[in-house]
Amino acid sequence: MADQAGFAEDTEQYMGSLYSAALRMTRNPADAEDLVQETYLKAYRAYATFKEGTNLKAWLYRILTNTFINSYRSKHRHPEETELEDVEDFYLFRRLGGLEAAAAGRSAEDEVLERFTDDEVKRAVESLPENFRMAVLLADVEGFSYKEIAEIMEVPIGTVMSRLHRGRRALEKALHDFGMARGLVSARLG
Repeated sequence: MADQAGFAEDTEQYMGSLYSAALRMTRNPADAEDLVQETYLKAYRAYATFKEGTNLKAWLYRILTNTFINSYRSKHRHPEETELEDVEDFYLFRRLGGLEAAAAGRSAEDEVLERFTDDEVKRAVESLPENFRMAVLLADVEGFSYKEIAEIMEVPIGTVMSRLHRGRRALEKALHDFGMARGLVSARLG
């Protein structure tokens, strides 16, 4: 059992990565902050049940994921809000990055990927069923192992592997269809 007195010291190193994951899940900085705060509150309250020597990061991500899923289910019908200043900053960032990147001699793969806007990728990821999306985000964005994802999502490793396979295939299809429509992918490759 872990001592609650050492909670802040033990968990502080994970706050940045938890916030990044929360931001990808919620797509809103304020909601991500709320999600991390709620996660830390729940983790603090349950810290006495944490078994020292096990994976603290995976334990925190399990709490984060479960908190998000429960919140997502209760707020599912609310429209997504976007801060105007975030949109302006993103536009300026893309414009400046695009000019610098063009001069940097990128690969053909980088050039094709740049034609996909973040909106298409976000739509493709968001179109995934919730369980597939969470598995893909935890594996491909956060870098967790199958075993860690199984612990976080509280499912068998085989289920994680299946969800990842199916989620990645769905993403591939969604982005392939977009690439075909934009002339980025040949029909022969599909």
